[in-house]
Amino acid sequence: MDGLEILPVRGIGDVTAGDDLAELITRAAPWLRDGDVLVVTSKIVSKAEGRLVEVPADGPEREAARAEVLASETRRVVARRGPTAIVQTHHGFVMAAAGIDASNVDKTHLVLLPESPDESARRLRAACAARGVRVGVIVSDTMGRAWRNGLTDVALGAAGIEPFRDHRGEIDPYGNELQLTEMAVIDELAAAGELVKGKCDQVPVAVVRGYPGAGAAETPGAVVLLRDAASDMFSLGTAEAHAEGLRTAATLPQTATDAPADAEAVRRAITTAGLDGSVAVPSPQTLRCTATDTTPAGLMRFGADVHRLRSALAAEGLASAVAYDETGATVAVSAAQ
Repeated sequence: MDGLEILPVRGIGDVTAGDDLAELITRAAPWLRDGDVLVVTSKIVSKAEGRLVEVPADGPEREAARAEVLASETRRVVARRGPTAIVQTHHGFVMAAAGIDASNVDKTHLVLLPESPDESARRLRAACAARGVRVGVIVSDTMGRAWRNGLTDVALGAAGIEPFRDHRGEIDPYGNELQLTEMAVIDELAAAGELVKGKCDQVPVAVVRGYPGAGAAETPGAVVLLRDAASDMFSLGTAEAHAEGLRTAATLPQTATDAPADAEAVRRAITTAGLDGSVAVPSPQTLRCTATDTTPAGLMRFGADVHRLRSALAAEGLASAVAYDETGATVAVSAAQ
């Protein structure tokens, strides 16, 4: 690739429900050519598709209506700090306020995300092809990032452009095989397009020219960029994860498996619980706790100690089941499955 050119598409004007985006874009940019990539702000896609809700213009009624809309667009809450809610939408996107937007729209409406951004991109690409130009399409929106300040545009939907550039299996100049490198190309192009669109310039579409292979074939869309639950290591905010851990600790099940417990993990759990020297360890699978104070108050403290130990074991990924007897408790420990 020798380089990219990023061009604003000016003169599209205000978009309303039912507008033909392909007609608006191709009329404003008659210079479009095969292989170009359209980076289209999701807001005009939503407006054309009628994805707006009416709300009061101001006051507490507006905030109440906005909260109701947010709840309807939310699959689950990821994190909440004061008035800011980071949620997972029904599409699977994790973003502030479910992507609901009150900017660049009259005060009596809120703009929702497109119902299916990938499908929106496919329709726009097909409509452009019907007008004689084969392009790739990216439907973009602005998101924050968990580890960095500032916002950037990303791809919510895409068509006619491969979402990834996969370097896995390639050899770098030092002879190392690349094993994890998949570049999210459509996110990179979405961010590049934002540089010429801006937020207040009423330029909702950019064209990226020079990216190889764009517009040539059907592609999977942006949905493949979404992590599934099994691979998501950051599915909750810090405070929410802490609260979930406390709830888990308060409701530990009695569980035993056939998988052996790791001896080092058991040792760490005993230390975490503050019970070094108080727990006998015949084996990593069997812990013996003895009640030294048999008064009612002492036995209550003993029960709390045992539960604290089981919580520490759970934090190490270990399952446990406890059996109490006249002199103490035996804790069966195993690897969780």
